[in-house]
Amino acid sequence: MGRFGQSVVEELIKKEADVLVIDRDPERIAKMSKIATHAVTLDTTDDQALKEVGIGSIDHVVVAIGKDLQSSILTTLVLKNLGVEKVTVKVQDENHALIVLKLGADEIIQPEQQSGKRLASKIVSDNVLDYIDLNESHSFIVVLAKSKIIDSTIINLDVRNKFKINIVAVRRDGNIIIPTPDTVIEELDQLLLIGSNNDLDRFNGWLKK
Repeated sequence: MGRFGQSVVEELIKKEADVLVIDRDPERIAKMSKIATHAVTLDTTDDQALKEVGIGSIDHVVVAIGKDLQSSILTTLVLKNLGVEKVTVKVQDENHALIVLKLGADEIIQPEQQSGKRLASKIVSDNVLDYIDLNESHSFIVVLAKSKIIDSTIINLDVRNKFKINIVAVRRDGNIIIPTPDTVIEELDQLLLIGSNNDLDRFNGWLKK
């Protein structure tokens, strides 16, 4: 529960996700218990302790351990052995990344390149492929077109009026298309969107329904 871990938790809570926070420092847990759904003090390398808190039923676990490389690696191994569906690991360098990927980590993240807000958005919305902060309130995101909008035209989607966001481009088969009102959304299209964080969240919520 360093700065990066806290930023992930805070953003997930804003997005109304259920969050279990684990740290072996009781002071940090006391602080995070005020905002997280659940907060537990334990050693994440202890597989029995993790079993007791039901870690195997968690959809997505973020290993945000800081400088303790050994604990990060062992925690990743334990999580995958306990059957956690998706594990994202904050890594320090290329060697750390290589090790945890070999142990089964599903994704790695380097905080100097990716923000906690970006990771939280990807966790909550499985169709968000990328996320870039423009400032505190606005972002640029890339989402995968869902069946709900496939075969719709840009003008029929009318996201500018309905959600106050803009589709600035469509990525299709590796090519970038600048859409016109008559552009038809196809399966596997990636939509490049820009707007306020609240409006982008509203659109993603609607898209998932």
